Amino acid sequence: MTLPNVVTVQNMRDSDAQTIASGVTSAELMYRAALGLFQAVRFVGKIAIVCGSGNNGGDGYALACVLLENGITPTIFRVNEKFSKDGLFYYQTAMSKGAEEGDLRVPAPFTGYDIVVDCLLGTGFSGEVRGEMRTAIELINACSAYIISADINSGVNGDTGEAAIAVNSDLTVSIGSFKVGMFLGDAPYYIGSMRNADIGIQLVRQEYHLIDWEQLHVFEGYNSVVMTEEEFRDRFDRGDGDFDSADRAAKLSAELGKIIVVKTGHSAMVADMQFLYFCADYII
Repeated sequence: MTLPNVVTVQNMRDSDAQTIASGVTSAELMYRAALGLFQAVRFVGKIAIVCGSGNNGGDGYALACVLLENGITPTIFRVNEKFSKDGLFYYQTAMSKGAEEGDLRVPAPFTGYDIVVDCLLGTGFSGEVRGEMRTAIELINACSAYIISADINSGVNGDTGEAAIAVNSDLTVSIGSFKVGMFLGDAPYYIGSMRNADIGIQLVRQEYHLIDWEQLHVFEGYNSVVMTEEEFRDRFDRGDGDFDSADRAAKLSAELGKIIVVKTGHSAMVADMQFLYFCADYII
């Protein structure tokens, strides 16, 4: 049985670049991501797509094109006037096909919408969300619609899971492969459920894998050390830079000759001396 991949943000970037170098255009990958989003959920009712300026926003514009091709007219909400190259192409295509455009500056802009798609910030985001992007996240979180996050919940760090503020999703659709940060830090508390959309990206390197949440108890028995993520960080994060939880857990497992299990309330990371796995109760 082949286990699903879990990768770092850099691995995903490198793999995207390798796929593009092999002859698949970045615009084609963006369209595949949009198809993955479309196929992940039944789009019904009134649909809003909230887009940032990067490729995550481009996925949203491409999704608008896919929806229009399937007889659904979405409303696009733009945080600013900036576009990625492919994002501009799909935005212009969506508008030419009849997409509507909304205004984030009006009070409660998502009132009456059944589904809101978060395409603000991708997995490469790190740092603090500020300004109009923060306002957009707050508006999404305040609405009563079903929330879908494209690739990752905007505001969550794709490697560490850290977030001062992020979109609370009902469903997160990871694109390509699951990312390490989706199982760590604050991420498990922002994700309602999650699935992955395979868009044909061949990974540059194998890193980690996903196991079923129901298998976690197998690793928590004999010869294991089980810690909460808070306990793990308190013991091993020396504050000397970005803390690579996966790397530290793998090294600790090898040093001790024991299985290391690091848990949040909804997810876990398992290092068993040779391999490192992730699992979560919100994977569907």
